[in-house]
Amino acid sequence: MLDVAVTFSGGGRTVLNLLSKIDAGELDARIVLAVTDRECSGIERIEAGNVAVEKIPWAKGTTVPEYASLVWPRIEAAGAQLVCFCGFLRLLRIPDAWEDRVMNIHPALLPRFGGKGMWGDHVHRAVLEAREAESGCTVHFANNEYDKGPIIVQKRVPVLPDDTALSLAARVFAAECEAYPEAVRLFGEGRLEIESGKVKIR
Repeated sequence: MLDVAVTFSGGGRTVLNLLSKIDAGELDARIVLAVTDRECSGIERIEAGNVAVEKIPWAKGTTVPEYASLVWPRIEAAGAQLVCFCGFLRLLRIPDAWEDRVMNIHPALLPRFGGKGMWGDHVHRAVLEAREAESGCTVHFANNEYDKGPIIVQKRVPVLPDDTALSLAARVFAAECEAYPEAVRLFGEGRLEIESGKVKIR
């Protein structure tokens, strides 16, 4: 069984999706800790799933390294083998020891529509404004740049002529609900290898 820590900043629905896959027996994992940087609606929902939630607020004036020094000891104490960013709106500096053991999911087909400030509806509006024919989601190994790192799984969805940011977001999230558990499952099965900066699935 794979022990996973998650980080989130909002409603926690990506965490809840992972929990639902675990409860259904579709993912051989358990969430040993959830970390949030703020008061948010996801705390109560995730705690209702019998997951310990730790609030580690980002205080005014805190530097990126200082915040990382607060978060990683908690994750390591929980015994996590993998960390999943689930809508975490802070840049969390990743130590060398955690390289290729931290995943992120992004609501677009990276490398397009990524980077600082590109999250949530900001992404979907950008896709619509660019008149893209398709969008989707990307699960990748995270590094210390926004939305960078080797891509593990991508799922594509069509962009429809009458789409709004809201309707496109719903279609993309449905794809996320399949992509993230798939990537976690592949990691837990030891099937992910990185060669020349790219992920290969064994």
